[in-house]
Amino acid sequence: MKSMIADAIKLKTQPVALVWTDKEPEKATRFKPQNWGCVVSVFAASATRGLTGAFDRQTYGCWGGGVGLGFGNQYESFPGGVECFCRFLSTGNEDSEQGRPIGEGMKSQGLGRLADDFLLGERYIRSPEDTRRFLESLPIKDIPAKFVVVKPLDQVNPEKDEVKNVTFFTDPDGVSALVILANHGKPEAENVLVPWAAACQVLGIYSYRELERERPRGLIGMTDISARKNVRATLGENVLSFTAPWPLFQEMEGHVAGSFLQRPTWLALLQSKE
Repeated sequence: MKSMIADAIKLKTQPVALVWTDKEPEKATRFKPQNWGCVVSVFAASATRGLTGAFDRQTYGCWGGGVGLGFGNQYESFPGGVECFCRFLSTGNEDSEQGRPIGEGMKSQGLGRLADDFLLGERYIRSPEDTRRFLESLPIKDIPAKFVVVKPLDQVNPEKDEVKNVTFFTDPDGVSALVILANHGKPEAENVLVPWAAACQVLGIYSYRELERERPRGLIGMTDISARKNVRATLGENVLSFTAPWPLFQEMEGHVAGSFLQRPTWLALLQSKE
């Protein structure tokens, strides 16, 4: 499937579709079972290299990625459980009788970076208590499908694939155009969100939640600095993500013709990059 939006904004990478399926995809990039990996790196490889990636409940890369893709509350599987995760994301486990031995064990296994974050905390949230409230606010979901597949949009057959969303990786000009387009045919002006969450959760469960709304909203992501670090070599430093739930994507595609994307202001922005 071709995207009129991608052509109109001169997208340098490919739009990436997220698909639910019960059929194991052939020739897909996969993480090894229980091995660590960054979910967003697979999205990035799909956008830049045209690869297809697949995940299931054994191959989701990391605990946050398992949550983000919709495989239930994988934070329960985090070392030390949810309690240690709440400390990990905030102030750390160094003062925790339960968590400190786990962190020291990570050190002895040569997991220096993980051990450091586990013991001293990533400090993304002020306290473990605030982290618990954050987890309660997450739209955690256990999807009915066996696999989540990500692949370039031009490899999608909308009549056969259960597409849940389409993600664009683009610069601030492209994000601006996508925000305008998402609001183009709406009666209200707040049709795009910037959730605070892991980048993969914006690409996954937050977009799934939008599918339950009468008018799904777009989502700006890649404000997760851990993910930005992991995919900088692939996507570059000047990129954010814009995820359109499938009904919104179809609507936006239908608004390209005759819109601002064909008028002098936008065309001048494009020309200034040449």
